[in-house]
Amino acid sequence: MAITATNGKPSVKTNIHKLDDGSGAVIVPREMLDSLNLQVGDQLQIIETDGGIIVRPAHDNFKRQMRAARDVMDKYSVGLQKLAK
Repeated sequence: MAITATNGKPSVKTNIHKLDDGSGAVIVPREMLDSLNLQVGDQLQIIETDGGIIVRPAHDNFKRQMRAARDVMDKYSVGLQKLAK
């Protein structure tokens, strides 16, 4: 999977992979996930257009912020407990 530039933005050709239930899965390269600040498990919005489809992040900022806060609290729990005293 090679990333190329289209109109100054990254573009990638990929295949739709068949899943056991008959649906399909699209692989997004790590570099593109990183540049879009996406993680495995994040939701994407797929929009059908006359020219094809548009896939974009369906950001839920509150959930993302809460997950980030929990990650920080878990990572620094000892230090945070000391500061709370």
